Amino acid sequence: MTRYDGGRSALARALFTAKHLTSEWVPTFAVVPRSAFLPDVIWPYDMDTGASVRVSRLDEPDVWHGYVNADVPIVTQWDQQSDEHAPVVEPTSSSSMPSVVVSMLRDLQVTGASRVLEIGTGTGWNAAFLAHRLGRFNVVTVEVDASIAARARGFLRRFGLPVQVITADGLLGHAAGAPYDRIIATCGMRSIPYTWVEQSCAGGLILAPWGTHYSHLDANVRLKVADHGRSASGRFLGPVEFMKLRAHHLTWPEHDEYVSRHGFDDAVTSSTDITEEDLGAGRFDASHFAVGLRVRDCVRSVAEKREGARPVWFYSLTDRSWAVVMFRDGEKEATVRQAGARRLWDEVEAAWRWWDASGRPGYERFGLTVTAEAQTAWLDEPANACRGTA
Repeated sequence: MTRYDGGRSALARALFTAKHLTSEWVPTFAVVPRSAFLPDVIWPYDMDTGASVRVSRLDEPDVWHGYVNADVPIVTQWDQQSDEHAPVVEPTSSSSMPSVVVSMLRDLQVTGASRVLEIGTGTGWNAAFLAHRLGRFNVVTVEVDASIAARARGFLRRFGLPVQVITADGLLGHAAGAPYDRIIATCGMRSIPYTWVEQSCAGGLILAPWGTHYSHLDANVRLKVADHGRSASGRFLGPVEFMKLRAHHLTWPEHDEYVSRHGFDDAVTSSTDITEEDLGAGRFDASHFAVGLRVRDCVRSVAEKREGARPVWFYSLTDRSWAVVMFRDGEKEATVRQAGARRLWDEVEAAWRWWDASGRPGYERFGLTVTAEAQTAWLDEPANACRGTA
């Protein structure tokens, strides 16, 4: 027992009360602490300030353990890239919120005999949970970053659960250990590789955060592999937000490149009665997800509000088409400008009105089907495909 166990117990009670942590995972949560799978220096997300803060276990042990035993995401590695203007620093590895970790394990629906492939080892904490319950020989985890994989191996070995950690591209799965009863991804996806379907047992489950480039938002989808093994289909469970799989990471569009190609003089001007709130003011509003399903290869960017006006920009990923809607406080209609081969706002407005006419469905009414040829998002039933399959 340590003086920090009380904080971990309080977190477990809170997660159990909120129904994130279920009874079959309580024993594992009690003996597999998050603290055993984190480096001495971490960057937890501070809910009060809305920013990541640097905390050292050696300098501030109480603060370090306070964050570790809180339901917050923690960045464990940063990557610095340089562009022509300034260095760009982005997180490349993290420990997800405990509520998200245990909720996904709940939704994975493992049994004592399940063999699991994990995509995205990260710190190794999730793999340790699986190994504690299923046995370490029933878990294989794949990590693309060699340094992250090596650190996770060390954490797992020291904890006494030396799970097989493969350094490889998670999109390829791990054929040598197939077939798997369950596959779980702990990174955001923009497509589900058919390889995972091929490496699953008939009737197996695939659980992954999936989304479109329209926003950074993901939604967990649980797919069941068909008895014939040639497809997988299932519904979305709810919104999440993960670091993206390296291969699915989006290089953010350069605004000036778009406007220099098609300037304001080339733009078509119109108006819309769709409001800023209609378009989705909340981070996890289902409208973002629904519109993204129908307006593919498009990025949405919400600018800061200044003097009661907020522009929302849309950039095409297939060409240099763009659109901007200027919302102003107190005005019933917003001004729209769009330029290029695509009329992006027309696409967005049509998608939003489709979602509105469908009863403003939440995530649970949408689903996804993956075959060798395509992945298709649908509303209510697989036959009701959303436009813009990938």
